[in-house]
Amino acid sequence: MTKTKFSIVIPAHNEEKYLPKCLQSIKEASSPYPGQVEIIVVLNRCTDRTEAIAKAYGCLTVKNEDKNLSKIRNAGAKLAKGEILVTIDADTCMTPNFLKRAERCLSSGLFIGGGTNGVFDRMSVGIMASVGVLSVPILLKHGPISVGIFWCYKKDFDTIGGFDESILMAEDCDFAKRLAIWGIKNRKVYGTIPLGMVTSSRKFDKLGDWVLLKRPGIIRAFLREKDEEYAEELYYGFEREE
Repeated sequence: MTKTKFSIVIPAHNEEKYLPKCLQSIKEASSPYPGQVEIIVVLNRCTDRTEAIAKAYGCLTVKNEDKNLSKIRNAGAKLAKGEILVTIDADTCMTPNFLKRAERCLSSGLFIGGGTNGVFDRMSVGIMASVGVLSVPILLKHGPISVGIFWCYKKDFDTIGGFDESILMAEDCDFAKRLAIWGIKNRKVYGTIPLGMVTSSRKFDKLGDWVLLKRPGIIRAFLREKDEEYAEELYYGFEREE
């Protein structure tokens, strides 16, 4: 039996519009690893065709009703059988060589894991300004980390306890910081795969490109990490406009 090399976890709340593109990008990136990649879609309060799409692509599915991204991601990770764990959002696409690059970094023994950076599917001056403004306090609090798509050995994910389930926002930044610290203890570095993704601008489409400059309270909420009102607006109660 072929051993599973990659487990890819995708949290999904009503993602019928974006999930097919995400899954197609994973299928393309998986081509060097036939039979060695499992995709786990965590169905979170879905009322659309997300589950049917996931199953049509041969994904494993698990249901989770929490309004907590850490719990949602961890629910998928608990099912993972792969040596390498990858997390990606349903509105994000990985580049065709992403998995190969991640494996190369990990097998070198130099990296504990890491994240990536990339581009939005739509760019503007307002989006660049908003992201830049948010990046400064995140950098001061968490250090020079990248997020987007995480990749690390499953054993290291388990050792640091996965995503912190007491956090409602910026759980990705917290995870990156803890993974980086674990790397330092093991004489490894936290890596960044350059231009490894294309992600949706849907929150800017709905809330406005200059939203983080017009509403600085959102930035404070990211730093507090447990602001229920903003977490509901930006994540758990967020519904895009068609």
